[in-house]
Amino acid sequence: MKDAPTDGTAMVGTANTIKVLIVDDQVMVREGFSVLLNAMPDIEVVGEAVNGRQAVGRVAALRPDVVLMDIRMPELNGIDATREIVAANADAKVLVLTTFDLDEYVYQALRAGASGFLLKDASARQLADGVRVVASGEALLAPAVTRRLITEFARLAEMPKAPTMARIGELTERETEVLVLIAQGLSNAEIAEHLVVAESTIKTHVSRILVKLGLRDRTQAAVFAYEARLVTPG
Repeated sequence: MKDAPTDGTAMVGTANTIKVLIVDDQVMVREGFSVLLNAMPDIEVVGEAVNGRQAVGRVAALRPDVVLMDIRMPELNGIDATREIVAANADAKVLVLTTFDLDEYVYQALRAGASGFLLKDASARQLADGVRVVASGEALLAPAVTRRLITEFARLAEMPKAPTMARIGELTERETEVLVLIAQGLSNAEIAEHLVVAESTIKTHVSRILVKLGLRDRTQAAVFAYEARLVTPG
């Protein structure tokens, strides 16, 4: 088993290893996640941070693939830290971990640029799978959170924003259809099956959607679709 770093320094991994930075103000949480993730052959914890401010610096220095980000922390909370990491054009994907599954935290984290959301009571397997999913560019939301998220989008995005509507016009009819299916939580394979096309075709559509709309990843595409009212609860 790999030893987790305690001083924030990077560990050397293989090209296929997913590098993870753990951000939490509780040492037992950081150590627990480190043990669980370092036990996986394809995941390596390259560093830790005790608050959001430290996390921003460590992301720049260590260049992790995934950041496990707590929400409630001193100095700089996880939502603001996520926003700064995304604004700095870091390649790292942020996976928010929290004991609080309140609507406002889910919505704010995703609006800030988080690529996924899991509760801290997730199993070791769910945690590792979550890291893999986010690292691959897919969106990740705990099922219980997804239901609340839909309701929150409905409440906060009662009217589509004019700039958002204008950007939708840049998409083709098929790209708009794919965007809706992304927001409904379908994977590329599921979208391909639904539209009866090759999965590689869907990947091309997704890439074009992200470029045209200036979005970071599939999660942000889902946020965009809800705010544009392309998808509604029900």
